Amino acid sequence: MENARENADNDLSHDLPQYESMFMKSFKYYKSKRPLPSLEQVINYEYCDKSLEMTTVQCCLNNNKDPRASSLGLQDSNNWKMFEFENHPGLLLIKDPFTSMGQKFWIRKCLEEYPKKPNKTNIDVERHIEDWWRDCHKGNKCDKNLKKKLRWTTLGYHHNWDSKVYSEDNRTTFPVELAELCDVVAHHLGFEGFRAEAAIVNYYHMGSTLSAHTDHSEVNLEAPLFSFSFGQSAIFLIGGHDKSKEPLAILLNSGDIVVMSKEARLCYHAVPKILPASTQPWNKEEHLISMKQKGTKFKFIDEAKLILEMERNIENKEWSKFNSYVEESRININVRQVLNANQESLLDCKNNT
Repeated sequence: MENARENADNDLSHDLPQYESMFMKSFKYYKSKRPLPSLEQVINYEYCDKSLEMTTVQCCLNNNKDPRASSLGLQDSNNWKMFEFENHPGLLLIKDPFTSMGQKFWIRKCLEEYPKKPNKTNIDVERHIEDWWRDCHKGNKCDKNLKKKLRWTTLGYHHNWDSKVYSEDNRTTFPVELAELCDVVAHHLGFEGFRAEAAIVNYYHMGSTLSAHTDHSEVNLEAPLFSFSFGQSAIFLIGGHDKSKEPLAILLNSGDIVVMSKEARLCYHAVPKILPASTQPWNKEEHLISMKQKGTKFKFIDEAKLILEMERNIENKEWSKFNSYVEESRININVRQVLNANQESLLDCKNNT
């Protein structure tokens, strides 16, 4: 969904053919600081009725309840608000299906666990850090400079930003809880057989952007991409298979899930602006009580361990350091399947063809 390369202004400053101008024109418009762009044409499903009048959107709900959902911090899947876009086949938006406790759990995972070694981060080119979050909070002080240095971390198959390909010798264990989350979402949407094998976690601050790109490094380009947003809001642009198509602008808020499948899988997309969130759904007032084991059958994780980790964020003191981060930043987890269904690894040459 979103790759982890930082946007530089010169990514967009090259002379481009006229046919590419529509996407770039929109990107530059929404990126602008002076003057600030109008958001009138940005689809905002916080005001669902207005958005439905302005766009060709259809609600789609599947009666496909999954008992694993609540333990992963998701609401009952039958209550998810989902939208598909007639002019962008394969693009799906699920509006904040997470509970408040669920958002806290995934935010904390992205900050406390996922940047740890052996996972890779953008900071590796400067220095070796075993545990970024721990080093940010040594003693009683917060290293704000180090906190803002983290732009991305990769999980599972690590994308090589130079060669643009994956390799077996550049792979670590994919987080089982994230694999389980993707399996639940994929099952609800009918993407049976999806395997979460690679992820890029992006860390945006106010002023960060992500230039127009497509995600095409995977062997399997048929499997969907899943993108989870937490923290501050963002304008998400998605166009067509080249930059001649004017992109659709969607406001993504904390807890939203975007799925790019079918024709949308290889469409150009970008993030031109991060915006202050109008609400903090991760701090929504809920009746936070201890979760009980239900004996649910999971594919990859232990239910008791998952519940224990979920409950760590009930206490505000435990959560406060993570809260201070997302109050001024956005986190995006994007997950993809790398291999074809009949492949076990990239070394499975007979199936690579």
